[in-house]
Amino acid sequence: MARFLFSLFVLSTCLLTAQNLQSPSEFLGYELGTEFTRHHEVKDYYEYLAEQAPDRVKLTTYGQTNERRPLLLAYVSSANNMANLENIRQEHLKDIEGSGSTSTAIVWLSYNVHGNESVGTEASMQTVYELLTKKQSYLENTVVIIDPCVNPDGRDRYVNWYNQYKNTPHQLDANSKEHNEGWWSGRSNHYMFDLNRDWAWLTQVESQQRLKVYNQWLPHVHVDFHEQGMDNPYYFAPAAEPYHEVITNFQRDFQVTLGKNHAKYFDANGWFYFTKEIFDLFYPSYGDTYPTYNGAIGMTYEQGGSGRGGLGVINRIGDTLTLKDRIAHHHTTGLSTVEVSHQNAQKLNTEFRKFYQRKNFKYKSYVLNGDQDKIDALKQLLSQHEIKYGSPTVSSTKGYNYQTGANGNMAVSENSLVVSTNQPKGTLVKVLFEPNAKLSDSLTYDITAWSLPYAYGLKGIASTSLVPSSQVSQKNTASTISPGSYAYISDWNSMKDARFLAALLKEGIRVRKADHPFSVEGKSFQRGSLIITKGDNQNKSDFFTKLSAISKKHNQELTASSTGYVDSGKDFGSDYVQMITKPKIAIMSGEPTSTLRFGEIWHFFEQQLHYPISVIDSEYANYVDLEDYNILILPGGNYAGHFKEEQLKKLKDWVGSGGKLIAMDGAINGIAGENGFGIKKKEAAKDSTENKPMPHKNAEREQIKKAITGAIFKVKVDNSHPLAYGYGADYFTLKLGNASYEYLPWGNAAYLDSEFPNQVSGFAGSEARKKIGKSLIFGVESVGQGNVVYMVDNPLFRGFWENGKLFFANALFMVD
Repeated sequence: MARFLFSLFVLSTCLLTAQNLQSPSEFLGYELGTEFTRHHEVKDYYEYLAEQAPDRVKLTTYGQTNERRPLLLAYVSSANNMANLENIRQEHLKDIEGSGSTSTAIVWLSYNVHGNESVGTEASMQTVYELLTKKQSYLENTVVIIDPCVNPDGRDRYVNWYNQYKNTPHQLDANSKEHNEGWWSGRSNHYMFDLNRDWAWLTQVESQQRLKVYNQWLPHVHVDFHEQGMDNPYYFAPAAEPYHEVITNFQRDFQVTLGKNHAKYFDANGWFYFTKEIFDLFYPSYGDTYPTYNGAIGMTYEQGGSGRGGLGVINRIGDTLTLKDRIAHHHTTGLSTVEVSHQNAQKLNTEFRKFYQRKNFKYKSYVLNGDQDKIDALKQLLSQHEIKYGSPTVSSTKGYNYQTGANGNMAVSENSLVVSTNQPKGTLVKVLFEPNAKLSDSLTYDITAWSLPYAYGLKGIASTSLVPSSQVSQKNTASTISPGSYAYISDWNSMKDARFLAALLKEGIRVRKADHPFSVEGKSFQRGSLIITKGDNQNKSDFFTKLSAISKKHNQELTASSTGYVDSGKDFGSDYVQMITKPKIAIMSGEPTSTLRFGEIWHFFEQQLHYPISVIDSEYANYVDLEDYNILILPGGNYAGHFKEEQLKKLKDWVGSGGKLIAMDGAINGIAGENGFGIKKKEAAKDSTENKPMPHKNAEREQIKKAITGAIFKVKVDNSHPLAYGYGADYFTLKLGNASYEYLPWGNAAYLDSEFPNQVSGFAGSEARKKIGKSLIFGVESVGQGNVVYMVDNPLFRGFWENGKLFFANALFMVD
């Protein structure tokens, strides 16, 4: 009787609280959908709910953005569940080992990962309000975790822009300014990264902080709320092919269950929608695939509108799409998702437990050899994902060899790395490490290759056997150096070395580079090795103190030498041991550069290399004196016809007088040609089917023959060239398109050496493969006293192709 009375008291209290809760419209002072709500106002509303219903809402801050906006999570459930929240979480995680006892469904709803897909955050407020009022029954066996805005910096950028430019009242004409953002839209985060491509790579602070909490919950269901073009109807699950082969039958089937429930509500309202098209489940770094590979039902929901939607717009067929409409659609699928999860809570728990049972994957272990700095960088990523790794306890292993593309043996040591699929994150391990992911359909939404051994430049074996391993011991490689030595020498083969050099140059320490291999006092060093001499820094009174502090901070191993007289190679006073020029770097922003490509470089300098750059916008670039800089970077973009003849002449004169121009992917097209620099496009062989009529239904698949959707190719490297210092004879490049250029007369640092390129992973169309045969990847053209560095492929793509970054560092520091 007492228990019944207590339950009745709790229920009556919840009902009373629900009646007293203000809706978003009541709290904000305007009808939801008639204004855009800024992030601090969204935070205020969620704080209000947590204060008014503390027994059913818990609000936490899990981090902050680059622009210091808080990242929020709201936990919403029944009073009984909230009182037992930590126990529910722990019991749920026990299901990974098969021993959990909870029957509660855990649903995570993520809104506004793209800032200008602005309806998400608005819909989140209406959704959480109705869960606490009209739909309380859903919460009896369900915990809902709501991230109201994954990307607050981007969203506030869009909202502030829209409020600045919108008409009063708002204009429905799609041509009006309020429907057409400028170069830097609200889509990306502060560093112009697409956060929906960063779940696996974790280059951005938002992703890093979110994943820490996500791994503490590993929900049964995760929804990523998006928007698409304003003319498109709503998209919801089930997803399109290709599905990655690790996705279980239940994960596929439950998407259908959810989709049918959504359709029921959309049909009742006469709303249009589509399923099973465009948005696939393959690339691992999305907000639907990454959760899927961690056991969830991961889904993307796409509402029409995006940055062009505004408060209202007339679309292509003459219908008016309002922000209120968009909120209603996302709100409906959000509640429908929680409803279906509530109805299937027991099944979700059972299938989650099955997902984490040991799987019989073809490859049981991935064993990696290589430079310790690169292994350490990979270990850092694995730790962020809570993926376990170890050191092999055997001396050799056999299996698929990543370098050769065939089965073979590889000697291993205590410095090698073993990553096994025999662990809770085994499915994710397979997805991230497998040599060549199986494609069920070549028409995909994103890149089709990403294998981490290639991305990190490590030699690897994929073994069909479980390779025994032990715990990795942490090593400190920084050496203790003593004053008085003639010189101090560092290797040059990783981004860690590049950061060390950048720190030295910022402190005014002069550094030389070796253009030939050498040995001194019994130790051998390769091209690019850094030589820091006492003589070059004799006017710097705190030289040794600074050097010691920087080497310790960067955990950098230095070899002291008592002499500049080498055993072999070139002495330290030789012309082949040149001083590294301290770069003064400018980068062009604005049209015609791509914000994504610009952002990758900006982030590289500020968050990876930690070296200053000046950002020069294309609007005023003609008035800038380039003589103030010795390096100018042109990020990728659509440069066709951008540079006029006089602008190209200005660039050529600056390079000829000693400047260094770094042109990346699409920028090369803008500086090539009759009035430009010497690089030449490679003409493609004519497609034999071009003059043949084809059925309209085949057009898309015929076009894909000319495309490369993020495939990995093995290329030759001339590591005697300064642009390739620190590399071996081969490099695995991530190719993102079919752009191809002829070899340079001199200075081809990396190139495809065959008419039939060695494609090791991912999809590349037959015509595209022919076009890129025997073409340049990275090279340098000498022009007068200066150089043009060409980067046909983008080594900084999304910040995750770790092994490409040294090419870019070489372009900055080694090419002279």
